[in-house]
Amino acid sequence: MTRQLTESDLEAYLDEALTPAEMAAIEAELRRSPQLLKRLALIHSRRDAGVHSLGDIWRRHRISCPTREELGSFLLGVLDDAHANYIRFHLDEVACRLCHANLDDLRRRQAESDETTTVRRKKYFDSSAGYLRRR
Repeated sequence: MTRQLTESDLEAYLDEALTPAEMAAIEAELRRSPQLLKRLALIHSRRDAGVHSLGDIWRRHRISCPTREELGSFLLGVLDDAHANYIRFHLDEVACRLCHANLDDLRRRQAESDETTTVRRKKYFDSSAGYLRRR
């Protein structure tokens, strides 16, 4: 890495809150630098001891992350503009990997749900077609 890693960088590394490229770069640096590894271990032990800063708590509990329900509403396009803009900012600018994973999962489930619903309706129709009365 070309820059000095900060405590915040290492905290984000522990929280897996960085991009895959940043995570890989820090991992490589940790393998090369025993001093950096000691710093990371110190941060980790401080966390285990219950010493937390406001930033630690904010990152660990993902306070700025929208809920899964909010992401679902965002996907359906039913949120008001301000709320949708915040979620868009969180996904695009903050690039929260957890929220991206949740949104991808919701998209997959929605696609599966549409397919499942179509198949189920066809089965119901096919199984009851002979029982319908003609007028």
